[in-house]
Amino acid sequence: MNSDKKPTHRTWAPRVWEGCDFFAWLKLLAKNRFRVEPPYWYIAAIVSGVSFGQTLLRWSQTSLHGDRIARTRIDQPPLFVLGHWRTGTTLLHELLILDERHTSPTTLQCFEPCNFLLTEGLFKKYGSILLPDKRPMDNMAAGWDRPQEDEFALALLGMPSTYTDFAFPKNATIHPGALDLSGLTQREYALWKRTFYRFVQAVAYKDPRRLVLKSPPHTARVPALLELFPDAKFVHIVRDPRVLFSSTVNLWMSMAKRHGFQTPTQSPELEAKVFREFRTIHERYEATKGTIPKGNLVEVRYEELVKDLVAGTERIYAGLNLDGFDMARPKLEAYARRSSSYETNKYEQTPELKARIAGEWGDIIAEQGY
Repeated sequence: MNSDKKPTHRTWAPRVWEGCDFFAWLKLLAKNRFRVEPPYWYIAAIVSGVSFGQTLLRWSQTSLHGDRIARTRIDQPPLFVLGHWRTGTTLLHELLILDERHTSPTTLQCFEPCNFLLTEGLFKKYGSILLPDKRPMDNMAAGWDRPQEDEFALALLGMPSTYTDFAFPKNATIHPGALDLSGLTQREYALWKRTFYRFVQAVAYKDPRRLVLKSPPHTARVPALLELFPDAKFVHIVRDPRVLFSSTVNLWMSMAKRHGFQTPTQSPELEAKVFREFRTIHERYEATKGTIPKGNLVEVRYEELVKDLVAGTERIYAGLNLDGFDMARPKLEAYARRSSSYETNKYEQTPELKARIAGEWGDIIAEQGY
């Protein structure tokens, strides 16, 4: 037996779109003019069949639980983790839900929003093979019980989302303005709020603890979040933008390779998307963060947080006037020990790319003190 043999890891996973509502899937196909490339035809056929089953299950879940979900109160204002992709939002999310008084939408709930109240036990018992051990864009662990971005649930329920871009990476975006909701009509905006609130109610119906919600697009949606949850608390994290560019391009490439219906390429359009969306997120957050009530916002730098995860989390508790930190401390210390050897991905950048990043984001880099 070769003791030096490295353990194998699961890397295969079904397309996220298999959790899609059937009518949302048809709309996604139609808006992209059915431009599924031939190698992906069989996957699109599978998604079509599975999504039809998702809608039947959604109707069943609504019939069995709909009235009780609608009556579910959000008694504890949610805590939102804000920040651009790759700034450390997932790390911060995981730190905050170590507190046993907190909970979060899970990967199962966000990838199966139509039916998780019906199928949760089945997926947890038999569905581990359907997820990879690690996320495709980095070295973070994956699993049905891991905290997840509610933006996936919204996209799978048919709401306008920048996440639909990686389904058809060669096409132009089908939802301009979805990132900050500025491109939505009044009717679409009202539907977005109803759908998001209903999803939060469904998660709270299952678990009434304080919800910690994390989706990078929410960073550009502070006014909408406050309309729904006026007393919500927020943690915003930033990271050196020069590091973010290559990491975010890799994120979208990884998602398109794993979950797309076209073969992606690192195109000028993808790079333009990354440059544009970073600025949108930054500018919308800076323009609206002043509407957050005093004492309900803490701002964090990734580089400082990772130096001492426990002390950094304690500062967040103090800034938001959250009590009970000492109850969470033992789990935070254990998490810090486990993650001490974690290595982030490294990316080489040409002098030309560095100059372009400085040209596109130089003002924001200076504003954030990097």
